[in-house]
Amino acid sequence: MVIIKKENILGIPLLHVVKHEKMEDKLPFVIFIHGIASIKERNLQYAYMLAEQGYRVILPDALYHGERLEEKHLHAEFWKVVLTTIHDIEVLKEFFDEQGLIEEGRIGVAGTSMGAIITLGAMAKYDWIQTAVSLMGNPAYIDFAKLQLQVMEQNNIKIPLTNEQIEEQLNMLKEYDATTDISEWNHRPLLFWHGKRDTTVPYEGAYNFYEQLKPTYEQKNIPLSFILDEQAGHVVPNKAAVEAVNWFVKYL
Repeated sequence: MVIIKKENILGIPLLHVVKHEKMEDKLPFVIFIHGIASIKERNLQYAYMLAEQGYRVILPDALYHGERLEEKHLHAEFWKVVLTTIHDIEVLKEFFDEQGLIEEGRIGVAGTSMGAIITLGAMAKYDWIQTAVSLMGNPAYIDFAKLQLQVMEQNNIKIPLTNEQIEEQLNMLKEYDATTDISEWNHRPLLFWHGKRDTTVPYEGAYNFYEQLKPTYEQKNIPLSFILDEQAGHVVPNKAAVEAVNWFVKYL
């Protein structure tokens, strides 16, 4: 029987999803991150399907979301949320590892939209992530941040940051932007899923990165896939959720 346990680890609220009879076992471990203005509970279908396959899955609330909700302008705080959650991922991994609950060498990360952006930044930062799934993500942090500013200006949305603060933020993102120096990328199994009609996080940023990675992945015979749904926008259909689960079953 799969159980859902509500926990708070070092100030990070999360749902812990695992088979009851395997609760104390060392298991392959997946961290799944939600999108902006969403909550951890929205991604329970991924966790349940993975738990049924014998995985331990945790779904944390990102900063200013869910049980950590504060009255904030989320789009203005977007990159603070992203970078904080990348740090949270390491905190949670270390906690569960110290508890003896992670099978050695079997850690995966996934997310939707903002969660997928976080996933790709975490993969750039942490070599201990063995495989990842990006559902509507973008690894090009600096380019995407500039696009966000451009969209806000076009829609006459006041940007609550000075030019100096914007420049400081862009500089902070370089460390997590996998596209700035592709030679630094640690090649591990990676699945991208994206809707071609997505205007919130356009697919081109992820697809260009995929095209850059492909030759080395093929040379090293490491799994890499990009699924582009011609009809989809910024919503993950059920078939893509199944593809994500199957990826972890195959490569984690």
